[in-house]
Parts: sequence; C-alpha cells; structure tokens
Amino acid sequence: MTNTNIAERTARTQWFREARFGMFIHWGLYSIPARGEWVRSTERIPQEDYLEYFREFSAKEYNPREWAALAKKAGMKYAVLTAKHHDGFCLWDTKLTDFKATNTPAGRDLVREYLEAFRAEGIRTGLYFSIIDWRHPDFPHYGDRQHPMRDNPKEGNENRDFNRYLEFMHGQIRELLTEYGKIEIMWFDFSYADMKGSKWKAQELIDMVRSLQPHVITDNRLEGSGEESGTILTANPSDFAGDFACPEQMIPPKGILNELGDPVPWEACITLNNHWGYCAWDSHWKSPEMVVRMLTECVSKNGNLLLNVGPDAKGRIPRESAEILEQVGRWMDENGESIYCCGAADMEKPEWGRFTRKGNKLYAHVLEAQAGGICLPNMAGKIEKIRLLSDRSEIKQANYWNLAEYPEHAFFFLNPMSSDSYPLRDPIDTVVEITLK
Repeated sequence: MTNTNIAERTARTQWFREARFGMFIHWGLYSIPARGEWVRSTERIPQEDYLEYFREFSAKEYNPREWAALAKKAGMKYAVLTAKHHDGFCLWDTKLTDFKATNTPAGRDLVREYLEAFRAEGIRTGLYFSIIDWRHPDFPHYGDRQHPMRDNPKEGNENRDFNRYLEFMHGQIRELLTEYGKIEIMWFDFSYADMKGSKWKAQELIDMVRSLQPHVITDNRLEGSGEESGTILTANPSDFAGDFACPEQMIPPKGILNELGDPVPWEACITLNNHWGYCAWDSHWKSPEMVVRMLTECVSKNGNLLLNVGPDAKGRIPRESAEILEQVGRWMDENGESIYCCGAADMEKPEWGRFTRKGNKLYAHVLEAQAGGICLPNMAGKIEKIRLLSDRSEIKQANYWNLAEYPEHAFFFLNPMSSDSYPLRDPIDTVVEITLK
C-alpha cells in the first residue's frame, strides 16, 4: 500500500470513524459446551467428539430481529457476526463444506437472516471470518500453536496440502462477498508466528476482496495479530495491512498513530464479561458505567468500541448483556452527539474525565465530581457558550473570586447555585457541550 492507498483507506473508513460504536457477536457450536469459543482447542477435543454439538445445534430461539433491535437501542451503528470461527463451523449455507448450520437441527442460513435483520434496522453489517480452520483436513494439525490435535503425533501433517486449504478458504470468502449483498466489514482472524501475510496468499485474497466489493473495509489480521499490528503502523503499509487496527481486550494508551505520527483508524474489541463465546458460569459483567466510559475513552483517542455479546445455544443474547446495553442506550439517547462523528480534541486528558470534539463543539465528559469549578485548560476567551448536552440547559462560565488567579483557563460549575460541581448530573458520564468561537 502506498500513500495514495492510505488516502483510499481514509475514504473507505469515513463511515466507520463516524459510527464509533458497534456490536461484535460470537456464536456457534461452542455455545453448547458454554466454556468459551476456544473450548475445542483448550480441552483438546477430538473432531468426532465435537460433532456431538453439531448434531445438537438447533438455535430454536434465534431471532436476529431482536438482536438488531437491541443493538439499535444501545446506539450501535454497525455489527460483526462470526460467520465462521476457528472450529470451522459455518453459520451460512456454504457449498464448500458440510460442516454448516443448514445441516444441523437449526436447518437455516443464519448469516442471511442476520444480515437481513440488521440491514432492516439501518445498522451496517460485517462478517468475522477465521482464516484458520481446525476441522479442515489440510490445515496443519500436529505441532501447530493452537490446533486441538497439536500434541498428538498421530495427527501428522505429511499428507496435508496447504494450497488446497487456501483454495477452500479463499473460496468461502468469495461466497460471502458474492451471495449476500453488500458487506461493509470483513473481519479476518488471525495471523501468528509464520502463519501470516504471504502464507495466506494475502495479496491474492485482498485483490479478490477489492474486486468483488471495493468499499469493504478489513481489519489488520491478515498480517498482524492481537499481539502486533503489522505494517499498518508504517508510512507504507502493505496492500493487505488492513483498513483499521483492532487492539483486543484493551484500549491503547494514546490511541494509534503510524510512524509519521498520523492517526490510524482503529477499534478496541472488548467483551462484556470475560469470554467471547457464551460461557454459562462467567458472571463478571462490565457495568453500564464502565461500557460508557470505555466508549468515551476510545472516541477521545480517535477510536471505536466493538463490544461483544455471546448468545447462548438457543440463540438468545444473555439477559445480563441485554440489560447492560439497554442502560447504555439510555445514556446514548441523551449524549450520543458527543460520540458519533467525534474524535480527539487535541488536548491533554483532564483530571476529571475526557474530551471529545466535533468541529467547533468540544464535549467535556465529566466522570469525577470536583470541588469548586471544573477547569478547561487554556480556554479563556475561546468559548462562545456552554450547555449541558442532555437537556440543553445553560451553564455559565465561572468568574468566582477564587478562580481569578488563573486567568488563562476557563471554568464552569455544574451546580452554579452553590458555586460547586458536586454531585454530577449523570453519575455515569455528565457531558457538557462547549461551543468554541
């Protein structure tokens, strides 16, 4: 990828950088053992034993319209579904393997239904696709870093043809990009060790993707991994470096910049509890407050939040997940203007919270109550007006006597009747809109 291609990347990702908030959905056979999506690898489950879940998968309460309605209520603007995870099970009616949802008791093309439901709600649609496949006979078994049979010498690789596997893998991606209408994101997962880039014939793959759907954006894991980003961070990333970086289960300390100091599109992909796939015993749920603050932090650093839900074996998003998202949605209803189309404010992080910015609108996300006035550093003389975002009520700049010693700064009180900023109007995140001159 040249600098010209970086400009093309910037154009492709414009909607993505405005959307800011998305839903990740990990769902498959692993929802039945309910011990996470890596259960076949972590427990070294043989293929024949894993087929028990294939024969049982009914998805009898799968209703993607409910999923889409929940995503919309939460304020999410895009979604990404695991069309195929590492176990090789396909949620669509692929012609290239029998290991697919239409051959289970579910008997349905679950990807098609997902796409139709989310598009109907005006939510942009993406598909996660694992470029590794633990079921395919030509994918390395013995000695691989995470294959379920990696420690079994009887599963040697002598008769495995990796080129035949690549033909299969590329063919499945072609299916998804030709038979299901417009796809906005292809979320590839993942590279590791020497299994990256040219090993996947990534140049041929990305050329195919661009020829079929030039607008589609991709993550950086054809080349990078959850551990390192690849050439997307350089001044001349490769053609298959991806359109956005995807740090996992963390938010980068300063956002993501390339070696020239220019911002790189990115999203933090983070779970609502401690697992991606459904885990029956994991009750370590993040609070609505934490989710809102993660989202605000991402946007304040020019990033997105892709927040994961893991539906159960019946196809239901867990009640706890739904309740969290509904509360996040209530905050977004009143404060979404400080998230959508916003980015970094080019200001130091204040001691009381975060800043986001859109044009001449600066948004102060006040996360901690303050004694006295809230400081807007070096903003004296630059402010036209201040309003509480949720109800548009007026907030006046403070000229209280004890602030006179700091003339270069601007201040406001959240509680002007008592010259104080305690308590917060919204304990999750009180957003103040500052219109700049």
